[in-house]
Amino acid sequence: MREIFIMLCCGAGISSGMLATRTRSAAKDQSIPITVEARSESEVAEYFSVIDILFLGPHYASQQKEFQRNADRYHIPVVVVPQDIYGRLDGAALLKLAINTLKN
Repeated sequence: MREIFIMLCCGAGISSGMLATRTRSAAKDQSIPITVEARSESEVAEYFSVIDILFLGPHYASQQKEFQRNADRYHIPVVVVPQDIYGRLDGAALLKLAINTLKN
């Protein structure tokens, strides 16, 4: 399996940073090669050429279509992190969601 690059779009970055850390940990436990980074909204566009999937914090749900328009050129899915995953900072669930989304 090739390395998966997940980007989390966040505001201040505290919750998304913790979610990224937990997702990396879950991937390590499952021996899945992965890079997970949390970046602010203003930085995301710089990474479109290298990421595989973009997750938006629930508070960015209203901007999903705009992000998707920009990501379409790179064939990158843009997914809003479900509130239950985000609220629990469930890295294993986010990893599973990323893998399932990329398979489809």
